[in-house]
Amino acid sequence: MASRWRIPFGRWRLALLLFVLCGSAGAREAQPLVADPVMEARVMAIAAELRCLVCQNETLAASQSALALDLRKQIEHQLARGASPQQVRDYMVERYGQFVLFRPALNASTIALWLGPFAILVAALVAGFRTIRSNARTSSDVALSQAESERARRLLQASSGLP
Repeated sequence: MASRWRIPFGRWRLALLLFVLCGSAGAREAQPLVADPVMEARVMAIAAELRCLVCQNETLAASQSALALDLRKQIEHQLARGASPQQVRDYMVERYGQFVLFRPALNASTIALWLGPFAILVAALVAGFRTIRSNARTSSDVALSQAESERARRLLQASSGLP
């Protein structure tokens, strides 16, 4: 019964070849956003400074999401109207907030973002230092009295079965 389902080795190779060829059939080179290469470079320079709101860990220049494409078109439209790169960035911040900047500026609203990791690190170091110090103080050797030493020796002998 197992031999009935067995496919000859040559057919596997043919199936794999067809799979690979079909997968790459739809691949094509990315089309530029703007016909003018100078304008394309300006758009991509600004897009490299802005965060993709869908991907969140990629710049608009690197992202292939539909929203990133729309935002790059918006940048191109504003530049074509004569807006400066700073005006385009200001427009995006006004519309989407400081989050859209890939490297947000240091100001009152982003101070926690910039200093928060360092504050957490300092707090962890202080807590670790205090824990180590308190353990060192409590684990110091305490001398036993003669009666306590004798009792401990008897308990050890009783549990080990030695005379």
